[in-house]
Amino acid sequence: MTNEIYVPAGGPPRVPPLSPEIYGRMGEANIFLMIADFYNELEQSAIRDMFPDDMAASAEKSAAFFVGLLGGPPLYHTRYGNPMMRARHMPFPIDEAARQEWLACFNRTLERAVAHYDFPTEHLPAFRAFLEGFSGWMVNKK
Repeated sequence: MTNEIYVPAGGPPRVPPLSPEIYGRMGEANIFLMIADFYNELEQSAIRDMFPDDMAASAEKSAAFFVGLLGGPPLYHTRYGNPMMRARHMPFPIDEAARQEWLACFNRTLERAVAHYDFPTEHLPAFRAFLEGFSGWMVNKK
C-alpha cells in the first residue's frame, strides 16, 4: 500500500468568482444557517469520521469561508488566516467516494437553498460549479 499523495490533473480549479449578489441577497446569517444545515447532513453521512467531534465549531469555521466566497467580508481570512484549503485538508485521506459523499450532502442542502436561505436561484449553477471544482481539488488519494 502506498501513502503517495494524489494530485488532481489540471491544478486548482479555475472558476469565475461568484457574484457578490449572493451575499447581498442571503446575508451572513443565512449563509451561516445554510452551512450549519450542511454540517448536519455531514454528521449523518458516511464521511462523518473525517470531521472533529465538535461539528458546530467546524460549521462556524466553514461558514466564515463561505461568507467571503459568496461576496461578504473576508471572515475566514480575518479569523484564521489564508485558507490554503488543500493543505488544510491534506491530513484526511479524501478519495473520489468521499468527495461524492460530501457533494451529495451539499446538494441535499442546496435543494432547499432558495426557500430556506434566500439563495438567488440564478447563481446556483455557478455555486454548484465552484463546489464541483473545489471538491475535486481536495481529493488527495486515488
